[in-house]
Amino acid sequence: MSDPRPWFAGDGDHVRRHAPATLRNREPIAAALAGLLPERGLVLEVASGSGEHCAYFAERFPASEWQPSDPDPQALASIAAWTDGLANVRAPVELDASSDTWPLAAADAVFCANMIHISPWAATLGLMAGASRLLPVGGPLILYGPFLRAGVETAPSNLAFDRNLRERNPEWGIRQLEQVDAAAEAAGLRREQLVDMPANNLMLAYRRGGAANLT
Repeated sequence: MSDPRPWFAGDGDHVRRHAPATLRNREPIAAALAGLLPERGLVLEVASGSGEHCAYFAERFPASEWQPSDPDPQALASIAAWTDGLANVRAPVELDASSDTWPLAAADAVFCANMIHISPWAATLGLMAGASRLLPVGGPLILYGPFLRAGVETAPSNLAFDRNLRERNPEWGIRQLEQVDAAAEAAGLRREQLVDMPANNLMLAYRRGGAANLT
């Protein structure tokens, strides 16, 4: 399997990873999150990667407590290095989105950026089910990344990116928004908002309803 992690080790730093895209997208993502996150509470970030996003958002939203996570040991070490000293960030935890068992029982919001297209579809289904288990009624699951939409022309760069992903791993690829919506609905989550983001990305906000599927 090809390595999907878009990061590299910084000069002289063999623990802290750097993902160049975070410097380009963190401010637009933070601006969108400002209107979607609860005023305070615990935010679980699924697939935190290098940890740079979590460190930045924790400083931007100090009233929230942040729980970073990732299934990769190198990522967990990098997250810990980036968030060291931030009082509102918990120690990173190992979390595989596709697993039926997650290492925490509740969260006020769940945020996941750039995971769905570089993971098997089972990870998306697990993300929806896990968010449904953890979130309170009305709690948001917030996704960021590229998506395909029926009736909306896809940018050539996204089509090329999708081909590249599928060549690297047939289980990866930019997901159809309607399929993601259907998976969310099956887990008791309904899309409430879609925000167009720079570089042909989207921010999606789902809310847990009162009839969530907790199985």
